[in-house]
Amino acid sequence: MQSQLIAILILLPITVVILLAGIHEFRRYKSEGRANYGLAYDEKTGTTYVTGIADDEEAFDPEDFDPSSYDELKAKREEDESDETGETSKG
Repeated sequence: MQSQLIAILILLPITVVILLAGIHEFRRYKSEGRANYGLAYDEKTGTTYVTGIADDEEAFDPEDFDPSSYDELKAKREEDESDETGETSKG
């Protein structure tokens, strides 16, 4: 009986979380209709995350992702900041 109780105590929180997520998604579906989920890219952090995508937007395609472009965005941002302060880059 002791091992069964431990198993139930381990599985109970996981079961509750899954049930609550299902209820939450069902209520969202009833109020908003079908959702289109996909990857979104955050240029500030260089990371992707799963989120709801609007019908008129495209999801992020990992095949088109070039990790080196994140460094280019950072360099461009630093260049723009130096232009605003009036500094000139020498190089």
